Amino acid sequence: MEMFHSDSTADGCSLTQQTSSFTPEAAEEDEFLGSAECLQKRFTRASCDLVFCPPWERCIDGRCSCKPPYLCPMEGVTPVCGRDHRNYRSYCQVMALSCLTQKSAMSHFGENCAASDPKFTSSIDPDTGVVSVFIPDTKADGGGEKLPVCKKLWDMAAANVACREHGNPLGAAVAGAVSYSSQTNGRPHDRQFPVSCVSVRCQGYENSLAECAIYDKIGIGRRSVATATCYPVRTGDGWGFSCVNGKRVFLNQTCDGVDDCGDRSDEMCCKSCRNGGFRCKTGVCIHKDSLRDGHVDCLDGGDETSKHTPVDNKPEGGHRLRTSDPAEGHRLLRTSGFVNPKDEIRADRFHLESQLQCGIPNATTVDDEQVEERGNSRRVKRVVGGIPAKPTQIQWQVALEENRKIDCGGAYIGGCWVITAAHCVRHSSTTFRVKFSIWKKSRAQDTTDIVPVQEIRIHPNYNPGTYENDIALLKLEKLPFKEKCFEDNPAISAVCIPWSAQLFQPNHTCSISGWGRTADGRAARVLLWANVSLIHDCHKFYGDRFRPGMMCAGDLDGSVDSCQGDSGGPLVCEDELGVSYLWGIVSWGEKCGQPGFPGVYTQVAHYFEWIRLHTGWTSVTRFNN
Repeated sequence: MEMFHSDSTADGCSLTQQTSSFTPEAAEEDEFLGSAECLQKRFTRASCDLVFCPPWERCIDGRCSCKPPYLCPMEGVTPVCGRDHRNYRSYCQVMALSCLTQKSAMSHFGENCAASDPKFTSSIDPDTGVVSVFIPDTKADGGGEKLPVCKKLWDMAAANVACREHGNPLGAAVAGAVSYSSQTNGRPHDRQFPVSCVSVRCQGYENSLAECAIYDKIGIGRRSVATATCYPVRTGDGWGFSCVNGKRVFLNQTCDGVDDCGDRSDEMCCKSCRNGGFRCKTGVCIHKDSLRDGHVDCLDGGDETSKHTPVDNKPEGGHRLRTSDPAEGHRLLRTSGFVNPKDEIRADRFHLESQLQCGIPNATTVDDEQVEERGNSRRVKRVVGGIPAKPTQIQWQVALEENRKIDCGGAYIGGCWVITAAHCVRHSSTTFRVKFSIWKKSRAQDTTDIVPVQEIRIHPNYNPGTYENDIALLKLEKLPFKEKCFEDNPAISAVCIPWSAQLFQPNHTCSISGWGRTADGRAARVLLWANVSLIHDCHKFYGDRFRPGMMCAGDLDGSVDSCQGDSGGPLVCEDELGVSYLWGIVSWGEKCGQPGFPGVYTQVAHYFEWIRLHTGWTSVTRFNN
């Protein structure tokens, strides 16, 4: 296949780094742990180029930053009682406060929060290390029960939280267990000893076990209970991995989906995952229980696709961690009076992501009209790799008209905003119009909308000589007395803006579209599209002409490419959940459709902060906001 270049802008958002030196201390090559180059970038759970921020944080310049509590969603959430006897409207709100203060603010779910009402507490026995929690009874005044934590589900992520809650900032050195009968002198059913324990599952970011998922109590019998030995227990002999926060863990604790470090740095740079963990395409390992649990963990949604099968683990006593949920297929078990925080996070993210509809075309009726063929019928299907689109197929594609002539394309990103290449426009907007849902360049169709351009914002560092920063925003004129620039049109949809240059990896298949020159050198009469592959290390093709903010795509044999007339048009990539992102803007290239000269595109993720600054959060991204 062959296709579209422009007439002759790198990487995406810069990956989160810290300035202090960091030398990974993995003495021997490890088959799971990633490269030293990746480790030196000091990725942690706050590195939102690789992972999602929780709803109480926002991704800014590649780092998760605390939100003020009032920005948390307030719909469909459960109230929370704070340790300060105050009621909070949601888990997100109390976690936002905890994020800002770096101290746990949560006691329990519910509204019984008077000073006289008991609050959640935890303890670590100084002699045995046994971890216990006091759980207030939310359905009774002044009631509650102190119970040990079950061994089942207990891991370093939870032990880290327990130790951090008790004044150890680096968390735990060991997450262990002991026989309960040995702690009760062989009398586990004596009245002075609890006969039940509770299971706890933590993600690792929490500041208290109160913030983790707590499951129904089960009989202990002769089972084991959880222990925590807080860090440091020794100087680290044999510990082969240095966490970003300064803690040291064993090499075999890395890349298993469990946050052993406490900052998740042991899970951020992985070639593969241990113990059944799942590796996201960004190189992050997540816990095997996170597969298809209704909560998207990988940036591209790969953990939630049907191709992966979840593991049904059961805590002691036979309680399933996941039960049927008609909405998503799975739901973690809820205890009486308590709510699983993961369900609250899922609801918060659903609300935040619903504020902007982008990346999924409307299910409109697509006209099956075919392009009239001339001459060799194969030529129609080999227009520099492209084939004719259907009239309403590519709903974010726009044509940029200047003085009634279309030489460039663009992409609709929502609201009254369009993105195109800087070399397609000038600062004066009076001669430009944007045509939506246009198929044939020569005439409008029934679904076409034509909107004047109110303002053109060219990137301030655009260099027309080198095509660096070849990106521009078009602000469209609003309709009279309305806050929108065109009437609702089911043939128009916005494409999402990526916030991370790690969202799609080299060799990912994406699509390009436009009205550029075909294989025979003529301008296309109808909108064409084709698939291309993302290409790594474009320096080897263009040398010093390839600059930061640029990327390459196509086929190295030249069979698919973007050509003159496609400038400003979209390179769109789709994630595992079917959401489409504007990954590139057709910018420049040499020898259209020739081997060894892939098309060069402006990498949109590299300019996320600039786009957000001009358009606002809700206009550009559904995620990490």
